[in-house]
Amino acid sequence: MTTAPAAALARHPHDDLLRTERIPHIWCSGCGIGIVFGSLMAAITKSGLPRQDVAVVSGIGCTGRMAGYIRLDSFHTTHGRAIPFATGLQLARPQGKVIVASGDGDLLAIGGNHFIHAARRNMDLTIICVNNFNYGMTGGQLAPSTPYGAKTTTTPQGNPDEPFNFCALAAACGASYVARWTALHIRRLTNTILEAIHHRGFSFVEVVAPCPTAFGRRNKIRGALDLLRFYYDRSVVKNHIAPGEATIDFDHHLVVGKFVELDRPTFLDHYQMVNRGQVEAWPATGVDASAAGQRKAG
Repeated sequence: MTTAPAAALARHPHDDLLRTERIPHIWCSGCGIGIVFGSLMAAITKSGLPRQDVAVVSGIGCTGRMAGYIRLDSFHTTHGRAIPFATGLQLARPQGKVIVASGDGDLLAIGGNHFIHAARRNMDLTIICVNNFNYGMTGGQLAPSTPYGAKTTTTPQGNPDEPFNFCALAAACGASYVARWTALHIRRLTNTILEAIHHRGFSFVEVVAPCPTAFGRRNKIRGALDLLRFYYDRSVVKNHIAPGEATIDFDHHLVVGKFVELDRPTFLDHYQMVNRGQVEAWPATGVDASAAGQRKAG
């Protein structure tokens, strides 16, 4: 019986997409970001897109390190500014696909205003938000996603705030594709990221992932598998419901699934129509300037 060479056994299925010279990575044992990163690489491979037409942009934080480990055109930008950077990149090279991979704090706290307006414009971007309910890289502080009552370094008695429902926020602002899974829904997550990559418009995929080192330890779920199972066991799949009903309530259930998939013009579509003179003057009903002036004078 022949055996495979040691080098072949050591090869990762996505070695062609990994900057192996930067491995080992910085993520803690049990962190869910590596799972999400694997799903992202699998989705990019399945997409069939030329590698030169795919770029990955991230901000600051644990998830932001994805951009440094993937062998594509990748950009590790400043805190909260991944989306505006990606917007410029996508408009400068609209034939390509730009993926933003970052954390809940980077995208929806300091970067929240950029998120809102990119969704409003329906920018053709794929946004992957790894939600681990705290600022994991800087010590485990309160985040806009931290569940009510959960403990962090800055809320040692428990969080007094209601957290954002990121999926409801994305949909309300105009995102044309919105979904949420946990890091244990690996096949569904990979297929969703693939759909989001091919979707034309602002695509938002939230992934609930464990952070055992910071969030889990302070909330008495120290084991990485225990924390991941805690999320998974409370998950209820509800596709195509109103995103406002897609709650994260650990006393009852965590709603996952695909909530929004719309076909509507992107920012670039609108921009091109305006510049070609294909948009009626505003307001569309027209205004009699002379009559308006007479009314004002009277």
